Amino acid sequence: MRAITHLKLALALAGLLALANCDEALTPSTVLQPAPAPEPATNAYVPASAASEELARYYLRVENDLLTRGMLRTDGGGPDTPYDADDLARNFEQIAFVNEHSGRTGVSAGGQSEVKLTRWKKPIRIATEFGPTVPPETRAEDREKIEAYASRLARVTGHSIRSAKSDGNFIVVIAGTDDTDYAQQRLKTLIPNIPADRLALIGNLQRPYYCFVFTFAGSGDTNTITRAVAFIRSENSDLLRLSCIHEEIAQGLGLSNDSPTARPSIFNDDDEFALLTSHDEKLLSMLYDPRLTPGMSGEEARPVVRILARELMGQSL
Repeated sequence: MRAITHLKLALALAGLLALANCDEALTPSTVLQPAPAPEPATNAYVPASAASEELARYYLRVENDLLTRGMLRTDGGGPDTPYDADDLARNFEQIAFVNEHSGRTGVSAGGQSEVKLTRWKKPIRIATEFGPTVPPETRAEDREKIEAYASRLARVTGHSIRSAKSDGNFIVVIAGTDDTDYAQQRLKTLIPNIPADRLALIGNLQRPYYCFVFTFAGSGDTNTITRAVAFIRSENSDLLRLSCIHEEIAQGLGLSNDSPTARPSIFNDDDEFALLTSHDEKLLSMLYDPRLTPGMSGEEARPVVRILARELMGQSL
């Protein structure tokens, strides 16, 4: 567990849940209703408060400290981070089929439990919302980065993923500490019947947590994601904010766990890598390969996972 880390929360209302870096388990039973056409948001730019500015300085110090220690790498790995097909298969199984904080029955002595393969079936449309204190130039830059990242994820997974101005089913909220009320009200509009404890996370985040994501599954198919919400603090410095975009959206696709053995990877709590790596692209490619299906157990998927890993690494079967 990292002292300074992302809060990664994956929640499916019918039972899917993964909350990283927290021993708490939340299992609400509310069934989401279809979202009506959202009303235009009033989020004209408002300068941030002194408290928000101080928080931004804090996250800049955090980023600088991590960079000084050789963390938050953006090179994607190299000769110092070798991995083979066996490593890739093992990492996939740990990230896709093990939940360290599910709170479910059958938890092992180490606090882990097995989960089923979970991913989206419908096309993913990523809609980005900004709090009033996010400057217009930052909004434009972040939208551009998210649009490019969505295109990359679509290419990697073969799944339909793109950014959208409205009618999104994957909502990314980038907002500051001054924007709590706005963000909560906006999510109530976009996702009717969103559980109150999910909204409360936005108002109760402590400094060590930069961002989080939670996902919703349909009532009739607990292993298929139908909606997701990622929340990212706008006070994050540039690289931390981009790191949050990469990690939370990727985890919202279905790889909600972390593994200390995954390297080079953002699916690891150590903050070594800031951005999605080629290793992570392979994990997402495996997740959305048609030879795997939602609801598979780790044992059922293992033979296929090993084949996929060897194919991706160019190793003989």
